[in-house]
Amino acid sequence: MRGLAILMMVFFHLLYDLNYFGVYNFDVNSGLFMYVGRSSAVLFIFLSGISLSLSYSRNLKIQNIRQKLYLKYLKRGCRIFSWGMLITLITWLFLGEGVILFGILHFIGVSIILAYPFLRFRYINSLFAGVFIILIGLYLRNLTFGSPWMLWLGLKPHDFYTLDYFPVFPWLGVNLIGVSTGNILYPSYTRKFNIQDVSSYLPVRLGCMLGKKSLFIYLTHQPILIGLLYILDFSYLRILWQ
Repeated sequence: MRGLAILMMVFFHLLYDLNYFGVYNFDVNSGLFMYVGRSSAVLFIFLSGISLSLSYSRNLKIQNIRQKLYLKYLKRGCRIFSWGMLITLITWLFLGEGVILFGILHFIGVSIILAYPFLRFRYINSLFAGVFIILIGLYLRNLTFGSPWMLWLGLKPHDFYTLDYFPVFPWLGVNLIGVSTGNILYPSYTRKFNIQDVSSYLPVRLGCMLGKKSLFIYLTHQPILIGLLYILDFSYLRILWQ
């Protein structure tokens, strides 16, 4: 499923790049293409919550020391957040307008830390908390504030513009619903349902391979796409579309 989310993301970003550089006017801000991009993000964040619950229950079985686990997830969250800050630096250097200040990597890094207290509770706690956070985020999305320092929570300043924005409200709610789902489906790191073994099918193997390399693909796919567009030459592509 993570591999599917990666494919959807790469497809959406290809259309976005074609539109951004004026090759062809794809409407990526509404309609089907917007839903493809948004669905990939929802799926990826939801699955990160499931993976977090699995990782926690597995490590708790092995170590059974919650304090050490907290430090482990704190370090993991900071590491992923640092990759997000690299994206911020790159977009600031090369784009200027639309700098990514709190994109999906920033969010996932922070969510690993913020979701940790919910990992030890029953699934009902994280489910209710997730729904509540989503409702708060829906309320905040049309409001603006004077200061930029709280935009990571969803409190956007006036005239705020960015190419990628995933604030804590409402997206932590999606992550916590994933945590709740993981605790329901895999309590104590044990799968409680039967599933057909389809690992021998090529599409499944490819999807799993992409899913395991999701961070690497996320960091490299845009430079590759943009480089390919330069190689193919924008003007030539315009002729093809015409």
